[in-house]
Amino acid sequence: MDRNPSPPPPGRDKEEEEEVAGGDCIGSTVYSKHWLFGVLSGLIQVWKLAPRVGCPYIPQAPGLRLWRILLPREPPSPQRPLPRRALRDLAPCVSPAAADPKTIWAPSGSLDTKGSIMIVSPENTKSSSDDEEQLTELDEEMENEICRVWDMSMDEDVALFLQEFNAPDIFMGVLAKSKCPRLREICVGILGNMACFQEICVSISSDKNLGQVLLHCLYDSDPPTLLETSRLLLTCLSQAEVASVWVERIQEHPAIYDSICFIMSSSTNVDLLVKVGEVVDKLFDLDEKLMLEWVRNGAAQPLDQPQEESEEQPVFRLVPCILEAAKQVRSENPEWLDVYMHILQLLTTVDDGIQAIVHCPDTGKDIWNLLFDLVCHEFCQSDDPPIILQEQKTVLASVFSVLSAIYASQTEQEYLKIEKVDLPLIDSLIRVLQNMEQCQKKPENSAESNTEETKRTDLTQDDFHLKILKDILCEFLSNIFQALTKETVAQGVKEGQLSKQKCSSAFQNLLPFYSPVVEDFIKILREVDKALADDLEKNFPSLKVQT
Repeated sequence: MDRNPSPPPPGRDKEEEEEVAGGDCIGSTVYSKHWLFGVLSGLIQVWKLAPRVGCPYIPQAPGLRLWRILLPREPPSPQRPLPRRALRDLAPCVSPAAADPKTIWAPSGSLDTKGSIMIVSPENTKSSSDDEEQLTELDEEMENEICRVWDMSMDEDVALFLQEFNAPDIFMGVLAKSKCPRLREICVGILGNMACFQEICVSISSDKNLGQVLLHCLYDSDPPTLLETSRLLLTCLSQAEVASVWVERIQEHPAIYDSICFIMSSSTNVDLLVKVGEVVDKLFDLDEKLMLEWVRNGAAQPLDQPQEESEEQPVFRLVPCILEAAKQVRSENPEWLDVYMHILQLLTTVDDGIQAIVHCPDTGKDIWNLLFDLVCHEFCQSDDPPIILQEQKTVLASVFSVLSAIYASQTEQEYLKIEKVDLPLIDSLIRVLQNMEQCQKKPENSAESNTEETKRTDLTQDDFHLKILKDILCEFLSNIFQALTKETVAQGVKEGQLSKQKCSSAFQNLLPFYSPVVEDFIKILREVDKALADDLEKNFPSLKVQT
């Protein structure tokens, strides 16, 4: 009776194939070195064929070491899949190819004009005009392959492998010579992913030529390229070891200021505006000298200006640009305003920054109106649950801090003289303080607070931010109380902004640090409503003793 034969024992050839397959993997991943070399080889060909596009530095071709390891390009093997990841599910990688691999942002028209790629293969280009067109477009197959590398570069093993074989030099060459927006975006995006790892970030930052090429990308007119460049800069600025290197380089390139101001004042791409804002915020936080230089830019009077015009207020370019960006961001999602509110808050920490805001009448009024509207009609409203304060505490701290600085430094401005300003602000300030009291109450059920060690850290951090917010609110509220007139107090009592409950909440937070302010307020209140003043004195005996 015949039986099925046993399978033959594994031969030497199969064992060798498995060893070769294992040796082709990048680190502990299943990505193929052989395939990646092919993609890099294709990029080098693009680099060699492209003309210079005005970048201040063009690197030389890669050394023999890289050329010797580059292998002919071939698709990845089925055993080593390279999945196309979804755009929003990927971190730190951002690869828009997954969303629409045939869409780029064209630099024509405005910063935010979209255009579609026309797939043109090199074999079909005949005329010089066709050659020129090809230089700004990317072959579909190459785009897909480079996008896979972009996705792969979020893996540390892949990023280290790219660094080991001088891939940043290839990307630098492409950025220095290529006119293709999509290709430039991808190359900067890959470098941005690689910079997320400290060792590579230090290496990229120490390369002066690469740094110059990357800063030159800030002069680009393509929003996705600008977005990826900003992301890369923010990553490097967030690394303490190399942050000072990038600050110094930016100081050496004054044109970067103009480019950033142009983006903030003219772009409608909110993702780009938020990322550029984060870069500016980080720069100002790291270097006050740079912040002062940027604040003063555009404020100097031209030497040939007529005498009669020299008395006009100087134009501060930075603040109006920040305002325009904030308005655009708010139109899509007010919750993304945090970064621009913090930039304004940083400006109010120096005299020149405050003057840049309040001495530009139109800009100062627009900023006041924007922030006033945010606290009175947008954030932490009466129909919001008190817990919303946990989400909005940082942006509220910035907004109220800027409002307080403007209110205290320029009370003669017309937009601050309107009596309607004080009472709505008092109402908003007290409402936030009341919500803060709710948030800081301990849970009644102690069984719910058992998993304590991790929660305690979060609560400590929350308490820290809430304490900062409380200090800002109390200082601002005390300044408003000092400016209240008898007529305004009477109106507040009548309309409910200065009811017994709200006054009690205000006193509870203002005392004992602002006792003189509260005492003066009680004196005015007694003239308006003696019964209310007496009730408040009963609840706060220290006031009765001193009045």
